[in-house]
Amino acid sequence: MEAKINEFMEGLMARTPGEAEFHQAVQEVVETVWETYDANPAYKAAKILDKMVEPERVIMFRVPWINDNGEVEISRGYRVEFNSAIGPYKGGLRFHPSVTLSALKFLGFEQTFKNSLTTLPMGGGKGGSDFNAKGRSDNEIMRFCQSFMTELCKHIGPNTDVPAGDIGVGGREIGYLFGQYKRIRNEFTGVLTGKGLEFGGSLIRPEATGFGAVYFAQHMLAENGEDLKGKTVALSGFGNVTWGAALKLEELGAKVVSVSGPDGYVYDEAGISGEKIEYLLELRASNNDVVAPYAEKYGAKFFPGKKPWELKVDLAFPCAIQNELNLDDAKLLVENGCKYIVETSNMGCTADAAFYLADNSAFAPGKAANAGGVAVSGLEMSQNSLRFNWTEEEVDAKLGRIMKDIHDTCVKYGKNAEGKINYIKGANIGGFVKVADAMVAQGCV
Repeated sequence: MEAKINEFMEGLMARTPGEAEFHQAVQEVVETVWETYDANPAYKAAKILDKMVEPERVIMFRVPWINDNGEVEISRGYRVEFNSAIGPYKGGLRFHPSVTLSALKFLGFEQTFKNSLTTLPMGGGKGGSDFNAKGRSDNEIMRFCQSFMTELCKHIGPNTDVPAGDIGVGGREIGYLFGQYKRIRNEFTGVLTGKGLEFGGSLIRPEATGFGAVYFAQHMLAENGEDLKGKTVALSGFGNVTWGAALKLEELGAKVVSVSGPDGYVYDEAGISGEKIEYLLELRASNNDVVAPYAEKYGAKFFPGKKPWELKVDLAFPCAIQNELNLDDAKLLVENGCKYIVETSNMGCTADAAFYLADNSAFAPGKAANAGGVAVSGLEMSQNSLRFNWTEEEVDAKLGRIMKDIHDTCVKYGKNAEGKINYIKGANIGGFVKVADAMVAQGCV
């Protein structure tokens, strides 16, 4: 089996040179689903894995816009429409200097399986730009968003491709993007999710990724007869995802002791709760990407240039960006007695770290644990189609059920004879089977 996997990966890498992040994402999936794939003659005859690793469509375009000094600037825009076997393409837009085609292909590939796990009818896609909002005025951000959407609007729609927000794309950016789409297309549809409540958004969407990850963690602990009350938790990042996770962890009785940024991490022994959690949003809204001001404001300890994975905690939630937790970090967490690691950012752990954690702790991969954001995006799409809004309690309850279903799927496909759950294997096989069956049924397309 190993020889076949190596042959498959060598062929992929030869066709897609230089796309390290994409190769990493595919390798993790292929290693865990190959046995299931190889045992199904219909999958092999249709070359399902070969088709799955090729996006159905890649759109790349220039984004010219004018800054406040009247100068023309050029950014690069992308949309990777990866797989529509079970529904319209669905996945976020990321505006960040780190955005490349390789990064978006890995995200779109991951999104396909994540969306499949939610049980909602959504395919996988991802997009964005290398635009950097840091230091830009609201007017510059608006002009950039309008230019970006002028091209993107030709390729998306409520039954074709429904983007959402991601890193660098929050409520402000979604509003500007939606306004330009509506202006050009002359239609009011649910073409974007993460919209403001005034024009079709869903309650708890900003918090959903963090909420969902905490619900998933809750089920992981329950498998071992534990709960979140009284547990200490390390979070990285300080944006919407970290904010949502902190809110739900506080509600369920856990104590969050860290947040982080590119400048280092903050350790707040008293716990990050109440107004401290809300302050994270103020930091993010200021286009600031450092967390040192939190330490100054609340008298917490700040560790410049370091990551919070050196702390002694019960649970760790990497919430910032891909590959933020490496093998050395993973070993340190396990050494310090951390039993549960919940990957809340997309591919937040390097491949070797993820497999080490799967063997030495209870480790939840992002495609399962962070599916809460896209799940509530799917619920927003349903509300838009119905021209109806559910209450906050109704949305939260639906999210809770979806995360339980995802956890149950991981247990179904990932639990071995000794009772240990490999959540990576369970999530990958569970997401794969649904998409593969749909692709076989739809023929050679």
